Amino acid sequence: MAIVGVVPAFQGFPVAALDFYDDLEVDNTKSFWEAHKAVYTEQVRVPMVALTDALAQEFGAAKVFRPYRDVRFARDKTPYKTHQGAFVGTGVPATGWYVEVAAPGVRVGGGIYHAGSDQLAALRETVAETKGARRLRRILGDLERGGFDVSGERLRTAPRGYPKDHPHIDLLRMKTVLGMRSYGFEPFVHTPELLDRIREDWRRLRPLVNWLAEHAVAE
Repeated sequence: MAIVGVVPAFQGFPVAALDFYDDLEVDNTKSFWEAHKAVYTEQVRVPMVALTDALAQEFGAAKVFRPYRDVRFARDKTPYKTHQGAFVGTGVPATGWYVEVAAPGVRVGGGIYHAGSDQLAALRETVAETKGARRLRRILGDLERGGFDVSGERLRTAPRGYPKDHPHIDLLRMKTVLGMRSYGFEPFVHTPELLDRIREDWRRLRPLVNWLAEHAVAE
């Protein structure tokens, strides 16, 4: 869905944006969507485009995701996403910065959300060595101390080719690496201050994003 005309300056996400997703979670139907399409466009998508445009000079152009779910192979056939996300990539697949608005509020993050087999092999080769593991631990520790939640998908056991007692087995088991922060319903999410908060958090996430972009590349 294109935004026609000049995008206004970012003023925060209106309360109506969160209310829209509250209602969509209850009534995720085409009839609800068609009746509230203007609310989505004006209260959700326009502010998201304004936000990502304001961040683009420093971080790059964002992909503002479509609101429609791909239900072709899904058991859940509800047609619409219950959040609006945007992603700024680094050029390395699935690696970059993220922002989302949904019924629970606003959250931001960065990292790698899906790694191919070649990317995983390259990352594991790096963290298997003490130097690489030490650097990643320092980055993740700094994020945790700064209030971010470090999360991601993990293998239940050691990846093939590595012993279960490897000194860096916790890092080797990682399939994705994410630093996330939730703003929830904080009053500032409805104001221009949110832009400054996200910009600062994305800057704090830059060491993780850059490290992953450097090392999640097969030689």
